[in-house]
Amino acid sequence: MSHDRLRLAIVIGSTREGRVAPTVARWFTGRAEEHGDMDVDVLDLAEAPPPARLTNEPPPEVTALTPRLAAADAYVIVTPEYNHSFPASLKSAIDWHFAEWQAKPIGFVSYGGMAGGLRAVEHLRQVFAELHAMTVRDTVSFHGVHEAFDADGRARRPEGCDAAAKAMLGQLAWWGRALREAKSRQPYTG
Repeated sequence: MSHDRLRLAIVIGSTREGRVAPTVARWFTGRAEEHGDMDVDVLDLAEAPPPARLTNEPPPEVTALTPRLAAADAYVIVTPEYNHSFPASLKSAIDWHFAEWQAKPIGFVSYGGMAGGLRAVEHLRQVFAELHAMTVRDTVSFHGVHEAFDADGRARRPEGCDAAAKAMLGQLAWWGRALREAKSRQPYTG
């Protein structure tokens, strides 16, 4: 891996049965891989959901996730909108970690009904600000997600979502390199 390449962790936040998250995440992972300067690691919370109860000793699900989050230079959170916010599984994964998020950029790919998951993103921005993470401005959102993809997982209207993904990935790359360089000169003291 080249030193200039960024390590991007794509976190799939939904664990709901019958979820659309894998389709959305596969689509976005393809855009990230096409970007060409990122090594992508997809972390699906459904594979080992972190427990909601925070204990003194992290359970195996958390200890398996921690080094993968720590290794990332940047993150993309793939989230649905549940009742005007984001899933409890994602909040649990966030709360089990602190230093892993600090001084790193985060982008969002959201999906849902008419709002496209944007209310979930606004809540996540507040949570990540508290954790000293830097969220990028541009997002990717799929409104009416069940109609947004064909049976093969391809976006039905790729022009807008491809352009949004490219813009967000550009911002993540810029902030990822800037923050990585800054931390190499002086540790973050948040």
